Amino acid sequence: MRKQRIFLSTLLAAILASPVVSAREVVSYAGNEEPGSIVIRTKDRRLYLVLDDGTAIQYRVAVGRSTKQWIGAVRIEGKYVEPAWSPPDEIKRDNPSIPDVIAGGSPRNPMGARAMTLSGGGQYAIHGTNRPDSVGTFASYGCFRMLNDDIIDLFKRVPVGTPVIVLR
Repeated sequence: MRKQRIFLSTLLAAILASPVVSAREVVSYAGNEEPGSIVIRTKDRRLYLVLDDGTAIQYRVAVGRSTKQWIGAVRIEGKYVEPAWSPPDEIKRDNPSIPDVIAGGSPRNPMGARAMTLSGGGQYAIHGTNRPDSVGTFASYGCFRMLNDDIIDLFKRVPVGTPVIVLR
């Protein structure tokens, strides 16, 4: 009995310690947005890709900290595979030791496997992450972080020009 408990607790610890690879699922969706649109519900820390049958693919995302959140309608402006990252001025100001550029594919690059930049003149994107534990939290400076497997999936599904609606 003791060996069985030790085995079960070891197994549970291994499961809890293993990284989540994907957090996406198809869910019913009752919004008014056009199929193909992306809807981000900041308070729920969820991103939805609206499908044409009353459903959506739901992804967990990290969203902006309370003072870094925004709402509005934008579009996907660019799509990048393993992009290099240059920290925006605000991040550089808060963290002066961050390099001016972190190469794409580097384990230190916070953009992860893919990035889709957003229109509107800001420095925001929907992107992967090198910190999967942050997905599902209020962690960013206004970008939307996804697990790398999930951003790769979404990246394949949407073109440049896709509408993105950010709600509270």
